[in-house]
Amino acid sequence: MAMASDDSTATGAGRRIVVAVDEGEESMHALSWCLANVVSPAGADTLVLLHARRSRPVYAAMDGAGYILTSDVMASVERHANAVSAAAIDKAKRICAEHLHVKVETLVESGDPREVICDATDKIGADLLVMGSHGYGFIQR
Repeated sequence: MAMASDDSTATGAGRRIVVAVDEGEESMHALSWCLANVVSPAGADTLVLLHARRSRPVYAAMDGAGYILTSDVMASVERHANAVSAAAIDKAKRICAEHLHVKVETLVESGDPREVICDATDKIGADLLVMGSHGYGFIQR
């Protein structure tokens, strides 16, 4: 992850803080914690709400069970994925709306969340990454 130079802090440019959000409560708790404990009340910081949407699976025209996947079915799957992303971002934006001093940007990227979060954080040049969990399953936690 890229770290901010002392120049950005000295000039008052503020920090770019990426918060990984999804439809789970852990990410919303992390966002609330970030707003209460990390974001500057002076209003110089920018939060980037990042939703990592899993890539759409690629299917053959007929899957192993003999089901034919039509373009209507695939379009329905895509609409659902878009709705999940929009709901996660909207929920996060509502939490941020209570903090008028914070600048908020949103970003939705597709791919493996572990890779998307790391790549986007580097690309954005974030000073800090906040997330609710590491994506481990129940056993690994």
